Amino acid sequence: MKQSLQLKLGQQLTMTPQLQQAIRLLQLSTLDLQQEIQQALDSNPLLELAEDDFDSDAEVDNTTRLERISEQVGASLLESLEGNSTESQNLPDDWQPGSLPEDLPVDTQWEDLMPSSSAAPAGGTEDSFDGDYDSRNNASESLQDLLRWQLNLTRLSDTDRVIALALIDATDSNGRLQSSVEDIHQALTPELDIDLDEVVAVLHCLQQFEPPGVCTRDLQECLLVQLQQKPAHTPWLEQARLMVSRHMAQLGSGDYKQIMRRMRLDEGQLKAVLDLIRSLDPNPGENLGDDTTEYVVPDVFVSKRHGRWVVELNPDIAPRLRINDSYASLIKRADSSADNTYLKDNLQEARWFLKSLYSRNETLMKVASKIVEHQRNFLEQGDEAMKPLVLHDIAEAVEMHESTISRVTTRKYMHTPRGIFELKYFFSSHVGTTTGGEASSTAIKAMIRKLVAAENPRKPLSDNKIASLLEAQGMQVARRTVAKYREMLLIPPSNERKRLV
Repeated sequence: MKQSLQLKLGQQLTMTPQLQQAIRLLQLSTLDLQQEIQQALDSNPLLELAEDDFDSDAEVDNTTRLERISEQVGASLLESLEGNSTESQNLPDDWQPGSLPEDLPVDTQWEDLMPSSSAAPAGGTEDSFDGDYDSRNNASESLQDLLRWQLNLTRLSDTDRVIALALIDATDSNGRLQSSVEDIHQALTPELDIDLDEVVAVLHCLQQFEPPGVCTRDLQECLLVQLQQKPAHTPWLEQARLMVSRHMAQLGSGDYKQIMRRMRLDEGQLKAVLDLIRSLDPNPGENLGDDTTEYVVPDVFVSKRHGRWVVELNPDIAPRLRINDSYASLIKRADSSADNTYLKDNLQEARWFLKSLYSRNETLMKVASKIVEHQRNFLEQGDEAMKPLVLHDIAEAVEMHESTISRVTTRKYMHTPRGIFELKYFFSSHVGTTTGGEASSTAIKAMIRKLVAAENPRKPLSDNKIASLLEAQGMQVARRTVAKYREMLLIPPSNERKRLV
């Protein structure tokens, strides 16, 4: 084969370190971004926190801080970037800010594009920590731990204690026994000389532990154990025991007429018995275990001011950064020493990091503004006014790729007068209407929820009936689509929703 030289033209995208950093920051959540900023502050001496020009008193709430920022900085991007503010003085020389679109129908606080101020560094310090340390770091007690603790307070023989521990290990987090008594007895037989009746006796002992209904083999036994622990003077207690023990199948299928005929109860009496049964807990251990609350920090605030929707970034999601002038002044152009090279490298990294933060905030503001522009009816009227929206629509509006929009809207939250929503919530598929238009699947779900809430409990709406009612409102939704949306809303079928008045 003869070797030769050829010229070839082509285009390709090179993932430079700057681009990789910008993409990584773009897809980070608020908490992850704060950790990333803190790591950059710890590793780069050229980066520092800008002094807060406002009152940093800890008692000043977020609302007051937002108002002060808006009053002092201004309401537009041009005023923020063309002025002689501290943020503009600390921008790298090669930054080219974008222009404000003329046809944007919502007000945007473009000064929030810059990394905003915060009274404390990201991640907090020991001085700013408040609250009980043990309550924050101790793991939640599981159901098995609670049962073992109660077992230690119970007087049992060594053999019965081994049986009890085996039964507790076979109990799941809901309080239900996952293995049969026969299997547990067979597993313990090689070590202990015990009978099956001993295992059953220990099981009945564990069933008296808290919470009521634990260590039961099925739902029927769980309800009966809880009814047995009720005070003897509880109204309709005997009828409830009889209904659960003898008519569990009819109770599960909602065949109330047969229950009334067999138990000789009228409608009012049956309703009283059912109310007592519904007060029981079918999963006694569900409320125990990992109950750690996860708090959501909104990235964007949306509010209506003077008849217009205003979009602004949360000023507390990231501290305001700048380049340390003292260290930057020590850099000499012609010096190639190790110290000077170290300062040059860190200065370049600091500029890249600030530019990536600026790009992240700018992209987030553009996307949030377009979402608010498109879903203004939802903010004013609710879920039923949600419009169909896909990533491609926002990507075209802001002239970015769909993958970029996907990164921006993942794990980013918007605070609205109707609550806090992930940006992904505003995107939904669509169904056709009788007029040839489109309706959002979120709006259809809201309509289904509204129809089910207003239905007659005696005659709940079937999926076919719901589809017919939606068609009367101009929505062309198939029965199987209604069933899918109903399951997504955790609404049981009509036969399970049937209730007595």
